[in-house]
Amino acid sequence: MRTDLFVMALVAILLSIVLGQLGFFDAARLMKGLRNMGTLTLEMLPPDASVLPVAGKALWETVQMSFAGTMLGFLVSLPLSILGTRHLFSAPLSNLSRLIAAGIRTVPVLLWAILFVILVGLGPLAGTFGIAAYTVGYLAKIYADLFEGTDPEVMEAVQSTGASRFHLVRFVVFPEGANAILTQLLFMLEYNIRASSILGFVGAGGIGFVMQVYLQTLEYRRLATVLLLILLVVLMMDGVGAWLRKRFLLTAH
Repeated sequence: MRTDLFVMALVAILLSIVLGQLGFFDAARLMKGLRNMGTLTLEMLPPDASVLPVAGKALWETVQMSFAGTMLGFLVSLPLSILGTRHLFSAPLSNLSRLIAAGIRTVPVLLWAILFVILVGLGPLAGTFGIAAYTVGYLAKIYADLFEGTDPEVMEAVQSTGASRFHLVRFVVFPEGANAILTQLLFMLEYNIRASSILGFVGAGGIGFVMQVYLQTLEYRRLATVLLLILLVVLMMDGVGAWLRKRFLLTAH
């Protein structure tokens, strides 16, 4: 108990030091920021609904990019995560797979978008590839750790029958982790929709280009409309994700 209190106190002290270095306790600065936030909020009201056709079209492009990029990344991440499962493959191969995933994950999605804009040119294709690349790095790590948590007794029982690695993956690893695989995939799709909204800032298509224009021209009421549309899509994704998870779990039982 005392150890837990000591650790908590140490974390609180370190947090206070870091926050102080970042200017968190600068009251004058924070008050100025709050006043600026209030001014910006007033300038964003009421939202300008006249931009709905343009913003809606750009947002639909963002959703398409996010869906395609997430699915492509998911398909690539599965074999990479399986190869990164130490229970199934040797240490050199699994470590190499994990190293590749870590390297991909290190590059932010915005930088991936810039790289693909250079490779394939401006437009949503660059954004789709950027999202796919980041998704591979993220899901490969999550799934590899998930697959390593498969019940070892079940693995040994199936392996004792002479089952190959493919059969272990097909009949043990995937069924055991199916719920978590779906949950992480849905979360990644929702995250990518939000993250891809800024890819237009670097010419990768989608709603980000519209947001950039409204920011540069100080059209904050139009920007508010775009932000509300993005919020609506995210809420819809939450609802769809909850429905899919419920239906999947019911089916699984």
